[in-house]
Amino acid sequence: MHTILKFLASAAGVYLLLIFIRIIISWFSGTGSAKPVKFLSRITDPYLDWWRRNLNLRIGFMDLSPIVAISALSVFQNIIHSITRFDRVTIGNILTIVLLSVWSIVSFLLGFFIIILVLRLIAYLTNRDTYSGPFWRVVDSISQPLLYKLNKIIFRDRVKDFMKGIILSLLLLVAIRIGGGYLMPHLANFLAALPL
Repeated sequence: MHTILKFLASAAGVYLLLIFIRIIISWFSGTGSAKPVKFLSRITDPYLDWWRRNLNLRIGFMDLSPIVAISALSVFQNIIHSITRFDRVTIGNILTIVLLSVWSIVSFLLGFFIIILVLRLIAYLTNRDTYSGPFWRVVDSISQPLLYKLNKIIFRDRVKDFMKGIILSLLLLVAIRIGGGYLMPHLANFLAALPL
């Protein structure tokens, strides 16, 4: 049984690497017709497509479901590693692994969105036309849906100005990031200590 679990953990690690390669290749146009890329697509796309179908994580033109897919596989690999290392895993350890993995995703996304909103704020303050180049179009296509959702939470249906919306959205994301960064290690220690 120990050998099977080690094999599963290793296979998950190799599959994670293949998914990373597939994602990076997808960033470059014109590479999809090569035989190695087609082979890699046949191996990784069913897994990635399952997450795309079952989660609605598209913001603008950006699809965030691969981040969740990679994280889920990483959680599975970490649980298997824990079982092979300690010959048993408590529910507290599994909850700790899942919690820290989920926080890792959320923390990454919060950081990414904070950077996007800072860039959008800079563009607004410098009166830069956000449609003047591809970089700014990408920033705008990510920031607009995010700002819409955050402003709906913050302001509900009241009238607000754009600058106030960006600043309050940034403050909200930074507060969540700092608060979660402080709270998660304490919660993880509590879960790991559970005698289950």
